[in-house]
Amino acid sequence: MRLAAIVRLRLRSVFRRTQVEDDLDEEFRDHLEREINQNIAAGMSREEARSTALRAMGGLEQRKEECRDMRGLNQLDHMVNDIRFAIRQLRKSPEFTLTAVLMLALGICSSITIFAFVDAALIKPLPYRNPDRLLGVFERIDPWCPRCNLSWPDYLDWKKQNSTLASLDVFQQRGYTMTGSAGATPLHGARVSDGFFRTLGIAPILGRDFYAGEDQSGAARTVILTYAAWQRQFGGQPNVVGQTVVLDRMPRVIVGVLPKDFHFAPVGLADVWLPLHPEGECDFRRSCHDLYGVARLKDGVGAEAALANLVSIAKALEKLHPDTNRNQGANVAALSEIIVGDIRPVLLVLIAGAFLLLLIATVDVAGLLLVRSENRQRELALRVALGASSGRLLSQFVTEALVLVLAGATMGLAASHWTIQLLTRLLSEDMLTRMPFLIGLGWNWKLAGLACVISVLAAAMFAMAPSLGLRWPEIHGGLREGARASGGVWRKLGSKLVVLELATAVVLLAGAGLLTESLYNLLHVKLGLAPDHLVTIDVAAPNASYAKAAQSMALARKVLERARNLPGVRSAGLSADGAPLSHNGNTNWIRVLGRPWNGEHIEVPQREISPAYFGALGAQLAGGRYFEAGDDSSKPQVAIINRAFARKYFPYENPIGKQIGQATATPAPVEIVGVVEDVREGPLDDEIPPVLYRPYNQDPDTYFTLMVRTSQDPGSLLPALSGIVREIDPEIVTMRGMTMRGRIEQSPSAYMHRSAAWLTASFAGLALLLALVGLYGVIAYSVSQRTREIGIRMALGAESRVVHQMILAEAARLAGIGITAGLVCAALACSLLRKLLFGVSPWDLSTMAAIAVLMAVASLIASFIPARRAASVNPVEALRME
Repeated sequence: MRLAAIVRLRLRSVFRRTQVEDDLDEEFRDHLEREINQNIAAGMSREEARSTALRAMGGLEQRKEECRDMRGLNQLDHMVNDIRFAIRQLRKSPEFTLTAVLMLALGICSSITIFAFVDAALIKPLPYRNPDRLLGVFERIDPWCPRCNLSWPDYLDWKKQNSTLASLDVFQQRGYTMTGSAGATPLHGARVSDGFFRTLGIAPILGRDFYAGEDQSGAARTVILTYAAWQRQFGGQPNVVGQTVVLDRMPRVIVGVLPKDFHFAPVGLADVWLPLHPEGECDFRRSCHDLYGVARLKDGVGAEAALANLVSIAKALEKLHPDTNRNQGANVAALSEIIVGDIRPVLLVLIAGAFLLLLIATVDVAGLLLVRSENRQRELALRVALGASSGRLLSQFVTEALVLVLAGATMGLAASHWTIQLLTRLLSEDMLTRMPFLIGLGWNWKLAGLACVISVLAAAMFAMAPSLGLRWPEIHGGLREGARASGGVWRKLGSKLVVLELATAVVLLAGAGLLTESLYNLLHVKLGLAPDHLVTIDVAAPNASYAKAAQSMALARKVLERARNLPGVRSAGLSADGAPLSHNGNTNWIRVLGRPWNGEHIEVPQREISPAYFGALGAQLAGGRYFEAGDDSSKPQVAIINRAFARKYFPYENPIGKQIGQATATPAPVEIVGVVEDVREGPLDDEIPPVLYRPYNQDPDTYFTLMVRTSQDPGSLLPALSGIVREIDPEIVTMRGMTMRGRIEQSPSAYMHRSAAWLTASFAGLALLLALVGLYGVIAYSVSQRTREIGIRMALGAESRVVHQMILAEAARLAGIGITAGLVCAALACSLLRKLLFGVSPWDLSTMAAIAVLMAVASLIASFIPARRAASVNPVEALRME
């Protein structure tokens, strides 16, 4: 009760100040009047009685001050006065204030912005139940495929025989075409086993999950919508459950809608989720691998135990099915690692760069405050002489630091909000498809907490810095000696801070240099094709109309014929496995016929292409012939291989005329009729593997990528290509049209390298600028403090050249130490970038040497002006000023 009363009294004292003061005056007047009346009753005159009463009370104003102290009013007055004084002092030095606030805002903005991406990708838990218990499950084929996809029969065996997984399900990314009154609409989707969402721990917000057994061939055709598709395609209708939607001309009943925040990055931004329904030849063939697994561990079971269990099952299956499961093992990985594994190293590099930049910015501001305190020695001495205590001075330094931090943090936080939005908008649609956890990125309590921590630490550093300049024995001397102040503290501490800043800048510049060189190497890697004047577009035809080989072949011929007739088109080809630079295509197990075979598997990427595919790409034939229009299912099977295939499997012989086949005891022979120079079909930063090309006409598909070479602007051709496909059939969908140059620029590997290089280079440039500002400040302040010394030297005959060299030598010493320390740290730090580098070593000597030269020249320029100022000192004026 007593504590509550004290709190109420304090709050009343703060928020009802005028009334409290009036009550205090009235209380003391009443008390004084009583004392006066008692003295009058004792026989004193009124004047004598009043004087005696005042003496007994010890002074009216003194007693009021004691009451104000008890109620905390004086502390409030001091705080308000300190804030006003701090604002007034900062307004008197606008250059200092603006510089300090901008530096702090820059550091806070960069660190908060990058941390927002780190939080979304690496810290924020996945939107599933107990996500740390979820695993990605793969088959393993050493040495080339540590994370291969599963076949449906293998999945069923693993699911049935394992003893460590609470559940195991599979998924497969797939595109669909929705037809209705609005025409044909492409949708991104996935096929999943019936327990997929239960394994993740996700329940629909409308309707139901898939029933057990709903993924079997004879089950009802159903579909679950994502929240975005529900809103976009159905206007968020609450009665959508039970409605029928036509996907690939197959009616399906909508049974549920997923939560708004649900995403599953391995399949991207899916619109629809369908039960798997194994139907095609591939689904039932144990050697056809087109599924990925996701599992939930049993309670008390670790990932290592689960892996050992699956490996033992894989070995048993290898013995039972030696033709299809030879050398096949198992592999697992945390689902979080699978989802963010590619972006993790980039984000770690960027967050390190952002916090190093923040460190430099705060060190620079602390140095400026320390210099400022040195220049205020006379003011401080005067205030001490007037009775100010060390506590009051420290209080004012703390208040000034808080005002600076509040201004810088407010500006930095506002800038970070816009920077986050800007960087998110710079992500391409394909990148967001692979990283859906970045959609809707914005402020949250973690960012606010980080901002508070940064602000508190910065305020503590800023309050401590000027306090280091308070040398109480010298403050009185400062009053006696006028404006002269000792620069010892700043010259000692400031020089160390500058060395730290220069070393940090060197580390960031080294990282930026290596990443930039890596990006250059990536964008100039040998492609094996001519990317200029080349455009690509994906075509998806409904299976109901084009599933038969004759139908899909006729469609492909019609599309190619109309594309070639467009103005400016020089050649057109297609691939059933996507455009180059996307992925290495599906794989096939083969053997070389005529050689001893013991059941081993040779797995190679395979692409089905049209005869003009290589001509459209600009790829070069190394030997043999291209495919011909007559190479269809009625003719002997033929293939073209790339140079990598020939080097690996036919190193000392001509492969033309050789035969390969499926990895079975009695394969159908496939004759090699041509060898093509290596084309980079997969990602830019992957090695080119052995690739097997097969004629599209011998294995046609309803989904293919059209590639057209034109003499005109390739981007202007895209609408015409979409138009000719719609003219053939309005239900055929075209999507992802782009130029080959655009495909290169927007490829995931290029985007990752470009983002890391650009942002790190930005941090490095700002760090260099701040470090040079710090070096300039130290040298300039050193010159100002040594004016008398320089004047005496010049009066005794020292030449301007000698003074100039003396100042530059001081700067060179600091720069040399900082650059050397930075290069040592860079050699260690850049080894962590190994996974992000392409075609360059983490210890690239040319890059390190260039950075050392750059830093040396920049340091020389930064110290030239104060050195020139020192050399132009007039000895007479310097001595007279002292």
